[in-house]
Amino acid sequence: MRLFRLAQLTFPGLIVGFIAGVLAGGLAAVVGQPTGWALVSALTLGVPLALLGAGYTMLLVQGRVRLGGFAPAALYWLIGFPLARLLHEVLTRFILTGEAALPAEWLGFLAYQGIVSAGFAIGFLWLHERIAPPYWQRLAVHNPDARGVYLKYAEHARIMFEAKQRRRAAIGRKTSSSRKG
Repeated sequence: MRLFRLAQLTFPGLIVGFIAGVLAGGLAAVVGQPTGWALVSALTLGVPLALLGAGYTMLLVQGRVRLGGFAPAALYWLIGFPLARLLHEVLTRFILTGEAALPAEWLGFLAYQGIVSAGFAIGFLWLHERIAPPYWQRLAVHNPDARGVYLKYAEHARIMFEAKQRRRAAIGRKTSSSRKG
């Protein structure tokens, strides 16, 4: 797989991760932090999350992560999110004060970020699942790797839809048989 095609395929994860970091910077501005501080916060969290998001997408593209599965995303972000937050804390402090230091009680900090990572994984996966398939569908015209990934997504969606229809039909049969009896 050529590097350019690989970069194209990982773009959805990169963009979702970056958006999350930028939103954190926006929240810093909303709570009254100076614009420069908010910008530093957005970049020091957005860039690591973007790179980790691209990494998750790469695992997905290579078939190492199950499509639509929460558990693989949760495990990935259980490690990735706390590391991104730790890097965010250290870099932000260094850029703004000139001194690099770990947060006080860094083990507790990492544990808390591990807990928060489940919520981040849900949001990341939800947004990724809405952005990536349509993006890969458009890309599939000239990128055979994107076509392969998109076809896997389409097949997965078909299987999930058919399973849902079978469950509905089974519930309908149970409901109608209980009314007869």
